[in-house]
Amino acid sequence: MAWRQILFSNRRLLSVPSNSVASGFASFSSKSNPYIVKVGIPEFLNGVGKGVETHVEKLESEIGDFSKLLVTRTLKLKKLGIPCKHRKLILKYTHKYRLGLWRPRAEPVKA
Repeated sequence: MAWRQILFSNRRLLSVPSNSVASGFASFSSKSNPYIVKVGIPEFLNGVGKGVETHVEKLESEIGDFSKLLVTRTLKLKKLGIPCKHRKLILKYTHKYRLGLWRPRAEPVKA
């Protein structure tokens, strides 16, 4: 008898009106907002830094478009002669960019 009362009171406490739950998640979206700054291959590689920006000409001539860079695989980068560390950095940051977790800065970082 006591267990039924405890369970019944817990259910009453846990029940929340449906409109308050829906309003709590209304602003959440898994899609990233479009970026204000136009990002191309040079801006992207300069944002990554760490020596990756030396491959701008090679990637622009072979890949051409930034959207193609975002889906480029490691084997294609390897065939272009990009070293392993730079390939790993490019692939890491393209993945973060696709998810909306990272983007290059609008202005260059002053050293």
